[in-house]
Amino acid sequence: MQAQDTATAYFFKLWAWVEANVRTVVIGAGVGAIIAVLISYYFWRQNETEAAAGVALTQLIVSTPPNSDAGRLADAYLKIATDYPGTQAGGRALTLGAATLFASGKYTEAQAQFQKYLDTYTGNAVSASAALGVAASLDAQGKTDPAASAYQRVINSYSDPNAVDAAKFALAKIDEQRGKLTEAQSLYRDVARDNPNSFLGSEAAFQAMQLRTQLPAASISNRPPASFNLSTQQ
Repeated sequence: MQAQDTATAYFFKLWAWVEANVRTVVIGAGVGAIIAVLISYYFWRQNETEAAAGVALTQLIVSTPPNSDAGRLADAYLKIATDYPGTQAGGRALTLGAATLFASGKYTEAQAQFQKYLDTYTGNAVSASAALGVAASLDAQGKTDPAASAYQRVINSYSDPNAVDAAKFALAKIDEQRGKLTEAQSLYRDVARDNPNSFLGSEAAFQAMQLRTQLPAASISNRPPASFNLSTQQ
């Protein structure tokens, strides 16, 4: 009974406060309602924009004929990325545009678009591939030192095994060209070990064995022989 009396007394005190501060209560309730409406509209608009971006990208992909002009196709992808910034489909369009530029030999422009993706979509699942795109674009431009650093960042910063293994293989090629044969062989061996049944792993195994014949005996005498799978299965 005492608990009920206490609750009743508290209720009357609260009601007295509401009556004394009715303007504040009404304004607060109104502001809360407005905020709720704005939040609902924001998420509705986000979903609508995401859906529209997905439709635009899908239509472009399915309507693009084979052997289309690479420059125009890249522009079409990048337009979707510009029209729908921050959406998943917009980000996908940005990477497709960058990849199309790369495939057409426009490495500087490709690098810029891959970097734009990294700056705009931080931490996204495709970030590793975009970072690899930056490195490959630098490599294709003959900028060996920046490319090596970019490949190393992919290896150190991302967990996507496909991007990391591709970066290791590319960095091994650079190390080999620089005469850093031990480092190159180590990278090749890593790729071969982690990809025993792929073309990349088979090629890495072959390159590692080729380097073994060029390395000084002292550099390999203490290493156990690696077991490489030379299958050409892709």
